[in-house]
Amino acid sequence: MSELEIYKGKKVLITGHTGFKGGWLSNWLHLLGAEVFGYALDPVHQEGIFHASEIGFKIHDFRGDIRDLSGLKEYITSVKPDFVFHLAAQALVLSSYQNPVETFEVNVSGTVNVLEAIRECPSVKVAVFITSDKCYDNKELDWAYRETDPMGGHDPYSASKGAAEIVINSYRKSFFSENGKTAIASARAGNVIGGGDWAEFRLVPDFFRAIEKGEKIKLRNPNATRPWQHVLEPLGAYLLLGAKLFHNPESFTEAWNFGPAMYDNHSVVELVKEIIAYTEKGSFVDISKPDQLHEANLLMLDITKAKQKLAWTPVLNFKETVQMTSEWYMNYKKTKVFDLTKSQILSYQNKWNSLNGN
Repeated sequence: MSELEIYKGKKVLITGHTGFKGGWLSNWLHLLGAEVFGYALDPVHQEGIFHASEIGFKIHDFRGDIRDLSGLKEYITSVKPDFVFHLAAQALVLSSYQNPVETFEVNVSGTVNVLEAIRECPSVKVAVFITSDKCYDNKELDWAYRETDPMGGHDPYSASKGAAEIVINSYRKSFFSENGKTAIASARAGNVIGGGDWAEFRLVPDFFRAIEKGEKIKLRNPNATRPWQHVLEPLGAYLLLGAKLFHNPESFTEAWNFGPAMYDNHSVVELVKEIIAYTEKGSFVDISKPDQLHEANLLMLDITKAKQKLAWTPVLNFKETVQMTSEWYMNYKKTKVFDLTKSQILSYQNKWNSLNGN
């Protein structure tokens, strides 16, 4: 992963660094030798990757709300980062039904605020905005969505991510298109799993919570198909995209899909059965109802553009994704979490290097 050497010694700001993806990204950038700055709310779960790995003691850890434009501007101006990765979000579909206003405030207005703060900070060379595969107008057809397909969203979460993409594209064309300006790109990833995620209403955390309680995991939508991927897959893609933007901004300032190969999409129940087979623990029960809140049954991403233009491809297959995820949950109470997380990052990097002949 020689491309990622660009981050060594650079100032990198992560919004949402106390979350699941943000915690892993903070660990990875720290290992790459970056000076990491985090801007986020307090972590929701004490056992989550941020607290458990104690990465907050190894980076510049700041509490702030992306809905606070003046505070965000002040912080970014004081840090003068080279790179910005915007991950702060309300990230759950079911929570968006419970709190739609907050979801739109965080995911849409928060994105506007980050763009505004970057616009007034000339030090920022690259900004990667993380949205979601759910930003598309999903017709639930046997079709993998491409970056040029229309934005949409049935539920408030999905709609907020589609709206955020429109905002990012508008700012890119209106304020960042001139040579020498910040290179802006957005990244749309599939359903991410991995150690250290304890969010409510997420399949893998729900599974391991159920194991600890001696209960069966309840499946709301067992036959729904998702582009499951280990958290390190999209994070590696974000880092690669950031490096490409730094060296050649004119060629990569656009939207990008990152997900598994199309043949590696699996249903909820297939994922649960694979975890049960690997851990030799757990069981499940189908609690789906015809009148439950809408969640898409079929969602696939076309990653052809990322393969062809970024030379990015998934490193882990479905079984490897499940194994790496399960290993973290099975061992996090037995060992130092920072070391466990580091070993998985380094293992992933080695697989990446082998795949790409580095």
